[in-house]
Amino acid sequence: MPSTTASKLARVAKEAKSCTRCPLYRNATQTVFGEGPGNSRIMLVGEQPGDQEDLAGRPFVGPAGRELDRALAAAGLDRDKVYVTNVVKHFKNEPRGKRRLHKRPDRYEVERCRWWLDQEIAAVQPQLILALGVTAANALTGKSIVLSRLRGRVLELADRRHVMVTSHPSAILRMPDELSRRRARAALVEDIKAAMKSAK
Repeated sequence: MPSTTASKLARVAKEAKSCTRCPLYRNATQTVFGEGPGNSRIMLVGEQPGDQEDLAGRPFVGPAGRELDRALAAAGLDRDKVYVTNVVKHFKNEPRGKRRLHKRPDRYEVERCRWWLDQEIAAVQPQLILALGVTAANALTGKSIVLSRLRGRVLELADRRHVMVTSHPSAILRMPDELSRRRARAALVEDIKAAMKSAK
């Protein structure tokens, strides 16, 4: 990673630790910033950290992260070669007894947190951004995305950056049976392979 990119990402990550741009920091343990090489050709962008990510302070280390790692390995892409982050940097949750249930961030929260994502994108300068899920796709494109229509297609944004959309790996966990999970995993792997070709 070029030292200038590394230092820029480190500086922004340090600034993000004390972020109070929206109310989500109040119920979160910490800011979960992105991680990965600053010269990555592909950036993976999810929705927000989950419970385990919030506790660990790292993106995609919980059950959805394990699904992502599995898909990346099957596609032949080393996770250490991609920059992984989320649109929203704090875990939005609703306490339910001893558990904290995931809540989808609203438009205001996404827009307020976009400040950090924009700085990550500007520093890394990826050839392609792979949006994991509808929240990330909507945030990156500024449009209401229907995933089934645009999945696997490369979209060019107004700033000439390229985005591809796919499902969030957490969707696999919500599938009702093993056959559905296998199909969802295979589709995610194919989308990652397509992203790798487009980022060359």
